[in-house]
Amino acid sequence: MITVRLFAAAADVVGTKQLKIQAETVADVIEQLSDAQTTTRVIARCSFLVNGTKAEPETALDDDATVDVLPPFAGG
Repeated sequence: MITVRLFAAAADVVGTKQLKIQAETVADVIEQLSDAQTTTRVIARCSFLVNGTKAEPETALDDDATVDVLPPFAGG
């Protein structure tokens, strides 16, 4: 199981700030989080970190990985 931490709008549309799921790649995480049109639009715009390092959809996940889901933030 991996830990998925969601921030800001991503947490709002998914309905939680953290969850545990089975996933082998970041693409699997994206697919599991994108279950409704609104959710898909938000998740598609997010950046992903795996254990603190920027990740791409093809990034493989270890069983104990932490994936952060970060929507675009305004301001600076």
